[in-house]
Amino acid sequence: MRGRKLAMVYQDPASSLNPVMTVGRQLMEVPLLHGADRGAARRRALEMLHEVALPDPEQLFERYPHQLSGGQQQRIVIAMALIAEPALLILDEPTTGLDVTVEAAILELVRQLRARFGSAILFISHNLGTVAQICDRVGVLYGGELVEVGPIRQVFHNPRHPYTRGLFDCLPGGADDKRSRRLSGIPGHVASPRDRPPGCGFATRCSFVEPGRCTRAPTPILVASGEPAHGVRCVRQAELAQWSATHAEAVAEPARADGPAAVTAQGLRKLFTTRGVSGRHRPPVVALDGVDLAVERGRTLAIVGESGSGKSTFARILTGLEVATDGSLRLVDDEVARLPVERRPRALKRQLQMVFQNPDATLNPSHTVGYAVGRAVRRLEGLSGVTASHRTARLLEIVQLPPELAASRPHQLSGGQKQRVAIARALAGEPAIVVADEPVSALDVSVQASIINLMTELQAARGATLLFISHDLAVVRYLADAVAVMYLGTIVEFGRVDEVFGPPWHPYTEALLAAMPVADPDTPTARIVLDGPPPSAVARPRGCPFAPRCPRKLGDVCDTPVPERRLSATHVIRCHLDDFKLSATPSTAASGRRPASGRPSSDETSPD
Repeated sequence: MRGRKLAMVYQDPASSLNPVMTVGRQLMEVPLLHGADRGAARRRALEMLHEVALPDPEQLFERYPHQLSGGQQQRIVIAMALIAEPALLILDEPTTGLDVTVEAAILELVRQLRARFGSAILFISHNLGTVAQICDRVGVLYGGELVEVGPIRQVFHNPRHPYTRGLFDCLPGGADDKRSRRLSGIPGHVASPRDRPPGCGFATRCSFVEPGRCTRAPTPILVASGEPAHGVRCVRQAELAQWSATHAEAVAEPARADGPAAVTAQGLRKLFTTRGVSGRHRPPVVALDGVDLAVERGRTLAIVGESGSGKSTFARILTGLEVATDGSLRLVDDEVARLPVERRPRALKRQLQMVFQNPDATLNPSHTVGYAVGRAVRRLEGLSGVTASHRTARLLEIVQLPPELAASRPHQLSGGQKQRVAIARALAGEPAIVVADEPVSALDVSVQASIINLMTELQAARGATLLFISHDLAVVRYLADAVAVMYLGTIVEFGRVDEVFGPPWHPYTEALLAAMPVADPDTPTARIVLDGPPPSAVARPRGCPFAPRCPRKLGDVCDTPVPERRLSATHVIRCHLDDFKLSATPSTAASGRRPASGRPSSDETSPD
């Protein structure tokens, strides 16, 4: 059964790969267990490495998992799942946490392998954009029940169940941003299986519930009118067919603050030096190379780019977890580039706090929520006793958590509740600057919407500056005021959000936008192919860092120092292409859809 008929790919490829076994040996295990000899198993493993489009299979065969990138690890796990040609392949959140370019490549790979091997695919995801791009049919689960099921176009274009419609309302899409509308989160939480209400399981959170009619008896799957293949578990689905969403008004922005920028970086560099097995120094890893940016007070700067681009390194230097090698980094009037956190005075620590991607990694499972938030209150605000307890309760109230939750431990909270606790702890000390590193990437869209709304409201109320690090470009477009696009330690494009999301783009920005999944199955899926992974941060390209992968490379001129093109007072692009060539791209990304420019995908044409 396992292998021949059924195989599974999990969200975290590292949990499926043995760290002390080479990739090749792990791939060989599957055919060996199914009766192949070692020679045949090796040949089959090498064939699968080629099938999943990994470069140099012979070399990769001898590598260990830690020597591969996240995208390469996920391809290895997919190869391992498909090596026995199963009838059913289960993919459980296979692209969550991956960069948009890697995510697009993985989805394209899954489409090709499905056609080649004829396997059925069960795709489990909370990312409606990836679901729209890869699935034929979709089922929506709530409280252990299938509440809506049908062909992908019928469910996405005509959702009939209030929960499905609520999920779509949670998505930031098109030209929407925090200035135009507030995201419509779904109120309440999923009930515990022990407390399942009679009748419709969604009734306690549904704004269209009719007591008695919806809450008396279990609801069967009903056929949607005019769509025989479309099933809905809602007694009011026919009445709500013409229902249209209403959105809350946007939160007022804080007034633009006068004075110096909240964060200013000039020529910021960070080198990591390592030693080889023999003890000799290896060439330094260039994590940041001459970063220049400025963030206005009370505004949101989003930093985007692939893994290894330097986003988190910049955040770590800003927070004092690392120190810069060269250059300047100022928090208003304080120079902090080479000031580690342990040497920063309390007043400076209070100015800046951080919210991490995974709250589980930052909340001690042995301590209560109240202790975690209260400790930050005591350390940053100098409070104690009853005053500290009242302040802790107030912080939980600010992030919309009940005060009684202070007695709970992290394992008793949902993912969204834990992230709210992390935000409450970051707000202790009234920080002027908050650094949020992928704070919503692993959350469901309904929880993501409530966290984004919370961050927007807190920024408007407190006038705080937000540095938002993310690979979710739809969220970036909604939340950010300005965007910095990073590649291999440098900023290749910087500007207001409307400037960066509308042409002209830097070719790398264009590739990121092209890879962005859109929750519309009718959106064109043409994407720009980037050849290979980013270059090594040790052996950096001589000129433009993006030149080795750029689909619009001009030639040898791209191997010379990159000029800075200032397209407006706030929009800067570092590229050898002149303004006319940069502008000669379709403007579909400006409306939230994929740009169709660049080379077609690799199965349609050979590289230039």
